[in-house]
Amino acid sequence: MKKNTKLYETAAALLASGKGILAADESDATAAKRLEMVHLPNTPENRREWREIMLSAPGIEEYISGVIFYDSTIRDETSEGVPFADLLLARGIVPGIKVDLGVKDLHGFKGEVVTQGLDDLDKRFADYYEMGARFAKWRMVVTIDEDELPTDQSLKFNSLQLARYAQLAQDAGIVPIVEPEVIFEGDHSLAKAEMVTTRTLQILFQTLMEYKVDLSGLILKSSMVLAGSKHPEVSTPEQVAQATLRTFHMSVPHEVAGIVFLSGGQTPKRSTDNLNAIAKMGPQPWPITYSFSRAIEEPMLRAWGGKKENAEASQKALLENCKENSLASQGKL
Repeated sequence: MKKNTKLYETAAALLASGKGILAADESDATAAKRLEMVHLPNTPENRREWREIMLSAPGIEEYISGVIFYDSTIRDETSEGVPFADLLLARGIVPGIKVDLGVKDLHGFKGEVVTQGLDDLDKRFADYYEMGARFAKWRMVVTIDEDELPTDQSLKFNSLQLARYAQLAQDAGIVPIVEPEVIFEGDHSLAKAEMVTTRTLQILFQTLMEYKVDLSGLILKSSMVLAGSKHPEVSTPEQVAQATLRTFHMSVPHEVAGIVFLSGGQTPKRSTDNLNAIAKMGPQPWPITYSFSRAIEEPMLRAWGGKKENAEASQKALLENCKENSLASQGKL
């Protein structure tokens, strides 16, 4: 594939030191779970107002380098008619887009799924590029079972989907984020999580290289390596940091533009503490930062509560949270 230096420039902007990527890419249905936290109905107006409060927060560009949108959100606009993507661009924040269409059962592999969304993806990328999107995200779901899951076949099949997605993204001038999420839910040990995450990333990057994806214009969005949510021993930040970085050094080529973390069901505080512990381990071959969703949005949503008079307090909560994660990404907490 022909090299595209603009991809490298976009990736570098997204991975700027002290900044992270806001994953505001909830589907309209998933947005209901966020709004339920503050007892609000899942209406287009509530979704718009919530996003507008977030994206217009004064000074957010100091901490946020990019925002991942969902299809309906990138098409949305402020109460004054400014497209959300333009609102970001005016502040030096890169708009992005989630392009996968969710998962379906993988036939013949009980308990495993495959991500959908490759049909007409080249046409969708062209449309999103016109709307201002310069990076994209595709999620792969990896479930751990102490006995059998995940299978190598499932990992390979999903990695092929990710490789095709990445090819199409780069051809459209869009930086692909590949997100192999190892699910936190479960009773698996830290050692099991490390083994599965390492194997997942090794198969993924072997596949990406086989299909000539330009790794220098690609970002990995990874789970942190930690014991499952139901495991009797809770992984400490230091254990998470050591296991996660061991995994990366075993699996991620140095050419990759950078790595961002998903929060993956952790509480906002735990996500931040683990991020800080990883950053304290010192410089790595790749820039490493965060791409949180709930861990950033939950505090501001609770401060807002759907009340216009709380908008300023909500933005303050958002900025405080973003600043804390910015410091954590530099190991300064």
